[in-house]
Amino acid sequence: MLISKADGTREAFDGSKLTRSLERSGAEAAVAQRILDDIERELYEGITTQEIYRRAFVRLREHRRPAAARYSLKRAILDFGPSGFPFEAYIAELFRAEGCEAKIDQMIKGACVEHEVDVVLKKDGTSTFVEAKFHNAAGFKTDLKTVLYVKARVDDIAAEFKSRGERTTVRGLVVTNTKFTSRAAQYSSCAGLEILSWEQPRGLNLHDRIERTGLYPVTALTTLSRREKTSLLGNRVVLCRALPQETRALAAAGVSGKKADEVLAESGSLCAAENLK
Repeated sequence: MLISKADGTREAFDGSKLTRSLERSGAEAAVAQRILDDIERELYEGITTQEIYRRAFVRLREHRRPAAARYSLKRAILDFGPSGFPFEAYIAELFRAEGCEAKIDQMIKGACVEHEVDVVLKKDGTSTFVEAKFHNAAGFKTDLKTVLYVKARVDDIAAEFKSRGERTTVRGLVVTNTKFTSRAAQYSSCAGLEILSWEQPRGLNLHDRIERTGLYPVTALTTLSRREKTSLLGNRVVLCRALPQETRALAAAGVSGKKADEVLAESGSLCAAENLK
C-alpha cells in the first residue's frame, strides 16, 4: 500500500514506523499495536501521512493525553504561525536549556554591513549566529539559497570580529522545523555551516533536543483550541512550563475556571520528568 508524503513523494506504508513513534511518545506497546491495527484496517491507496497522523492522534488522545501531545510535537511546531517570532523565541529557549546565553532579533555589525540575526548564542568563547527558517507546512524544505546567504552573512560578521582583534570563535547555524534539501545539506557540510532540522543531525536533531529538555510548546496541548493557542502565542507565551505563571495570558485567551485547570493539569503532566522520553 503506497502512502503520500508531505513533499509529494510516495512510499510503502511501514507499520513499524508508526508503532515506534507512538511508543516513543509514551504509548504502551499494546496501545500502539491496537492503534496500528485500527489504522491498517482503514488504509487506502494514496492516503496521506497527515491523514494517518490525524487518525493515530485521535486514538492516542483517547488513551493518554500527554502521549498524544508528544506525538503531535511536529504538528505543534508547524502551528506556531506565520510571524516567525514564536519559533525564534522557542529556539532561544532550547539553547538556554543547554547552557547557552541566547538573545533574539539582534543587529550585528559586519565588516561590510549590519545584519539582522534571529538568534545569537554565546557559550565557552563561541558566538553562534542563528538563522531560524520557519515553515508552516511539512512539505517545505530549506534550500541551498538560504544556506548560501547565511554563510555569507556569518563570514562578514567573522571578518568584523577579526578586524577588532576579538578572539571569539564565530559560527553559523541554520535551524528549520522541517527539512533541508540535499544540496543545502551538502553545501553546509562542505562550507562548515551547522544545520539543525527535525531529523538532522542524527541524535542532536530538533526533535531529540525538545524531548531531552522537556521544553514542549503550548501548541502541543490537546486541551487548547487553535484560537486559544494563537492568543497565547500573540502574548508571547510559547512554553507549556510557563503557563502556571501566565494566568493573565490564559484569561486573555478565554481560558479560565475548569478549562484553565484542565490545561494546567495537562501541561504539568506533559512537562513532568517521569513523562519524558
